Amino acid sequence: MQNNHINYIEFQAKDLVLIKEFYFSAFGWSFTDYGPNYVAFSACGLDGGFYKSDEEIKNGALVILYHEDLSLAKTNVIQAGGKLSKDIFSFPGGKRFQFFDPSGNELAVWSDQ
Repeated sequence: MQNNHINYIEFQAKDLVLIKEFYFSAFGWSFTDYGPNYVAFSACGLDGGFYKSDEEIKNGALVILYHEDLSLAKTNVIQAGGKLSKDIFSFPGGKRFQFFDPSGNELAVWSDQ
């Protein structure tokens, strides 16, 4: 893993069972379940996951960058003009925060540190 590189991509899904069946049947992706609301995928070029959402899906992709120093990355995002959408929070495997860039695109930065 390298700092500031795209490391993971996350999509929303209404039905995790259906989404797994689709991507397995269509592309042969492999999956790992992390509870009832999240499933990770692999064996497809770039690892990622689907999280269960009951909200209307507008742009269902969340690009996630890696940085070993999450506090520094957060400071850099804010100083560059980004706006936090979710402050640093824990999840199985690490911590992350989410932000909007100046054009309104939402991205995230995570760390396993």
